[in-house]
Amino acid sequence: MDRTPVEKTTVAILLAMSASHMVNDTIQSTLPALFPMLKENFTLSFTQIGLIALVWNVIASLLQPVVGLYTDRRPQTYALPVGMAVTLCGLLLLAYSPNYPTILCAAALIGMGSAVFHPEAARIARFASGGRHGLAQSLFQVGGGVGSAIGPLLAALIVLPRGQASVAWFSVLALLGMILLANVGGWYKRNRIRRAASRTSPADHAPAVSPAGVRVAIAVLLTLTFSKYFYLSSLTSYYTFYLIHTFGVSVQGAQIYLFVFLASVAAGTLVGGPVGDRIGRKYVIWCSILGVLPFTLLLPYADLPWTVVLSVAIGLVISSAFSAIVVYGQELLPGKVGMINGLFFGFAFGIGGSGAAFLGWLADQTSITFVYRVVAFLPALGLLTVFLPNIEPRGWGARVRTSG
Repeated sequence: MDRTPVEKTTVAILLAMSASHMVNDTIQSTLPALFPMLKENFTLSFTQIGLIALVWNVIASLLQPVVGLYTDRRPQTYALPVGMAVTLCGLLLLAYSPNYPTILCAAALIGMGSAVFHPEAARIARFASGGRHGLAQSLFQVGGGVGSAIGPLLAALIVLPRGQASVAWFSVLALLGMILLANVGGWYKRNRIRRAASRTSPADHAPAVSPAGVRVAIAVLLTLTFSKYFYLSSLTSYYTFYLIHTFGVSVQGAQIYLFVFLASVAAGTLVGGPVGDRIGRKYVIWCSILGVLPFTLLLPYADLPWTVVLSVAIGLVISSAFSAIVVYGQELLPGKVGMINGLFFGFAFGIGGSGAAFLGWLADQTSITFVYRVVAFLPALGLLTVFLPNIEPRGWGARVRTSG
């Protein structure tokens, strides 16, 4: 069977979206990677460090659902390069910030850039999926995971030796991202109308779940997202401090260990979507959230080598959930893809920011070790997965494997 022009370019667009997500999150992840340097340069407390993360994440959290809901009604094909431009402005302000309030403003701009990028980028990834929604979300999100891992590594190799102003070097990545996203926006604009006219996209049908059941399922998914990202915020924001304080690791060494952890997160992200396409999202959510509990409970009591091993295991397991969660939500409300994308990406950002702020305060009041002993129990919330309805029809996995 001949393929339409849309279908022929699907893989290229998915790879482009993954690459743009990598660029976006590489830039985004430089901010938490610089926390040790900013703490020392500006004599900041853990609470002030947490407030930077809070501003950055909450701005993104509040704006993303709004952006997603708006673009459900009026798709904005060139919003993506505009979002990257806002991130670029925040990046340059961060590089030359002379004081703490300016750093907060830079964090706010970086958060705004993510708020524009994620909902619409995830929509385009689904549009280009050819019906393999889990695979598309995993490819999209693995780009972000790789970027999140690369950011701290580049910070350790470039920024820490050369100082805060060298953050401006990342502007080259932002410019490349803007060019890539402008081309993707043009493709989306051309093919959105063409696909609607030819009806080549797989139909999205709402599952047979009552409105009350949908609300319960969304609440459970948000709670599971909370458990995942609140725990992850303890590692992305404070893992370096934990290694430095507990094992006497150098700042650069701690950044390398953070890179190892974030690389495991990127690898795990790639697994969740395709496996969910084959066996169902609910099973992936079960295994990812609840399955990581033994590792998180052991982490605060391990020596340095085992801490690294356990952190890798945690990253691999827990990161596989989010693709499944997002696609499960999209299938609950298929006519509101942008809103679902914005809701879950925004909620993840908000939880990450508020979690970092709370955990920073808790570390000031107690110790960074105590923080990891407390958050270790969060994955137990994975038991709530039992309340999610089974929305995949029988034989669905086999049909996905043989489609396309």
